Amino acid sequence: MAAGLSLVVGIALLAIKFIAYFLTGSAAIFSDALESIVNVAASAVAAYALVIAHSPADRDHPYGHGKIEFLSAHFEGGMIVLAAIAMAIKGIETFFHPQAVVQLGAGIVLIAAAMVINGGVGLALIRVGRRQGSMTLEADGHHLLSDAVTSAAALGALAVVKIFRWPIADPIAALLIAAYIGWMGVKLLRRSSAGLMDRQDVNDERLLREILDSHIGPGGREPRICSYHKLRHRHSGRYHWVDFHIMVPRRMDVERGHAVASAIEYEIEQALGQGNATAHIEPCKDEPCGLEEQAPR
Repeated sequence: MAAGLSLVVGIALLAIKFIAYFLTGSAAIFSDALESIVNVAASAVAAYALVIAHSPADRDHPYGHGKIEFLSAHFEGGMIVLAAIAMAIKGIETFFHPQAVVQLGAGIVLIAAAMVINGGVGLALIRVGRRQGSMTLEADGHHLLSDAVTSAAALGALAVVKIFRWPIADPIAALLIAAYIGWMGVKLLRRSSAGLMDRQDVNDERLLREILDSHIGPGGREPRICSYHKLRHRHSGRYHWVDFHIMVPRRMDVERGHAVASAIEYEIEQALGQGNATAHIEPCKDEPCGLEEQAPR
């Protein structure tokens, strides 16, 4: 639903911005309108990606379909970078071949309305994306928020042209918008690439180690373990996959060892929200480890 709202808003604002561009001939507004094309394309892909991402795991995709959210964000980042290049070209062309900017009052009203709508919807999508752990919604929200920033820059350029009669402010604003949008696109590409390549999340790492460390040794919380190693974790969209090895006393029977592993797995899954944790049990190699008395003989 949120992605659908973003798409509808994007189409409406695209029309508003191109009307403002045709009325004024402003290079800054053209840059802003060009980004709205990216917004519409990205929102359409995001809506499709969210439908696929929520599909249950199947025989061909046992880890689910969450990775498509990273692909969606990567597509959006690439589109943003391409749009930034087109904006820069238009800005440079207008800088060396200035064009008269006309009907400034109408342009200012239309762009101001687009800025307010983009900012509000963008903030809402970011909140929903963070709450649901959806990179697609969060990326779409950041994109709309950046669109609001570019609208503000275009608005400032029009105000400078109108008040100070300085037409060169228009292409300068277009180039600044292009630089900002390009930077946002590169950031999104880097983040989505990290997800596709299973880079370890620092916050998840800290959370997982806090949980596992709390169960180590005689002073640890129940169920207690001797140690752990080979901790690995990754995202598949909003879904987490975690695996690790735990060391338990040598004389602990299989049933007790399984119960220990299951309890810690469940604790991790509850902490992550949506995820699957898998523990591999190994006998403790450092005897005595202080937990031998817990193991049935």
